[in-house]
Amino acid sequence: MTIKVFGHKSPDTDSTGSAIIWAWYLSEVKGSPATPVLLGEPNTEAAFVLRHWGLEKPAIIADVTAEDTIVIVDTNNPAELPPSINDAKISGIIDHHMLVGGIKTKTPIDITIRPLACTATIMHDLMGADVAKAPKAIKGAMLSCIVSDTLHFRSPTTTAHDRTVAEALAADLGVDIAELATAMFEAKSDVSAFSDAALLRMDSKEYNVAGKELRVSVLETTAPKVLLDRKASLMASMVDVAAEDGADQVLLFVIDILREEATLLVPNDLVKQMAEASFGCTVTGDTVVLPGIMSRKKQIIPALKL
Repeated sequence: MTIKVFGHKSPDTDSTGSAIIWAWYLSEVKGSPATPVLLGEPNTEAAFVLRHWGLEKPAIIADVTAEDTIVIVDTNNPAELPPSINDAKISGIIDHHMLVGGIKTKTPIDITIRPLACTATIMHDLMGADVAKAPKAIKGAMLSCIVSDTLHFRSPTTTAHDRTVAEALAADLGVDIAELATAMFEAKSDVSAFSDAALLRMDSKEYNVAGKELRVSVLETTAPKVLLDRKASLMASMVDVAAEDGADQVLLFVIDILREEATLLVPNDLVKQMAEASFGCTVTGDTVVLPGIMSRKKQIIPALKL
C-alpha cells in the first residue's frame, strides 16, 4: 500500500512542493511508502522550482477511490480536492488555512493546522532533527515553498518563524534568497502561453460570500502590465469560466509583488458593489487599485462582503 500525498487543485509551489516533501519523509524516514501526486498542472513558478531542484513532476490524478490511503497538504477544503475525497482513507492533513469543514474520515487521523505562511514551514517543524537527512532537492523545495507563499517575506501572512526557517535552509544550501525569489517570480510572471480561462483558474479558490458562489483568483507577478493589458479579454472570459465552474462571479486580483498592491478587475456592478463594500474604495472604472493588499487568505477573503 502506497500513500498518496497531494494538495489542492490548481497546484502552486507550496501545494506541489509540500506533497513531494511529505512523500519523501513518509517513505525515507517513517518507512511508509508514499508518492506525491497533483490535481492538475503545476503553475509556471512551481514548474520552475521542479526544474531548478531537479525534482520529477508528480503524476496528475483526477480522483481517488475507497482503496486509496491519502495525506492532504496545503488545504482542508473539499471544493479544492477530488470529487470522491470522502471515500478515500484519509490518514492525515497538514495545512495553514482556515478550517473549512466537510471532510469526513473513516478513523481518527493526524491533523496539523498552524497559523504560519507556508505548509512547508509546518513540515520542517514536524520533521525536527530528521530535516538533516533530507537531500538538497527536498530542502530546496522547502525553501522555495516559503519564498513563494511569503512573496519573499512581503506578504502579511509571513511570520518570524517562516523567515527563520527559510534563512536556515538557505544558509544550509548556500543559496541567496533574493536571487532565488527573483528567478521564481520571473517564472511566475511569464503567462504568455496561457489562455484567459487558464489564467482565471491558475491560482483560484472557491468561496461563498453573501450567498454568491465566487471563484477568487489571484495572479502574483512582477510584471502586472502584461496581465492588465489583457483585462478586456480576461473580463469577457469570466462569464464562460463562471458558467462552466458553477460560480456566480470570478474575481481576479492582480498582485504586484514589487509595489505591494492589488488591482481588482471590475467587469460589472456586482464586483463594483463588492469591492466598495469590502475594501472601502470608490470604483470609477473597470479596475481599482488596492494598496497593501497582497494576501487572499489574510486580506481578501476575510474582507469580502456585499
